[in-house]
Amino acid sequence: MRLLLDTQCWVWLTSAPDLFSPAVYTLVEDANNELVLSAVSAWEIAIKTAGGKLRLPTTPSEYIETRLRRANTVPLAITHLHALRAGELPRHHRDPFDRLLVAQAQIEGLRLVTSDAKLRRYDVELIEARSG
Repeated sequence: MRLLLDTQCWVWLTSAPDLFSPAVYTLVEDANNELVLSAVSAWEIAIKTAGGKLRLPTTPSEYIETRLRRANTVPLAITHLHALRAGELPRHHRDPFDRLLVAQAQIEGLRLVTSDAKLRRYDVELIEARSG
C-alpha cells in the first residue's frame, strides 16, 4: 500500500509515533507499505518553523533530509497537474497545503494518512491517524 502522510503525521512519525492509533502505527511501520512525503509538506514545515509554530532539533532542510532516510520515506514532487487539481477541488477546506495533498493522493492513487477530519469530504482514500 502506498501511503501519503500529511505534514503533521510525518512529523509524528519522525518525532512522536505514539500519537498514531495502534492500527495506523502498524501500517506506517510495515515495510511492505511505501511511505510518501510531498514537497508541499517540506514547504509547510519550513513555514511553520520560521513562524515559530513548529520547533525542530535542527534546520528544516537538515531535519527533512535526514528523517526521509530514517523513516524510509519517498519524496513526492509537486507537478502542474497536482496544482491544477488542487485549484479545482470543492472548497471544503481552505488550507492550501491540505488541498494539494488531497490532489496528489487522487492523482497518484495514494491513501492519505491524516488526523484532519475535514478532509473526509473529498473523494480521496483516507486513513485516520488517530482512533476515536
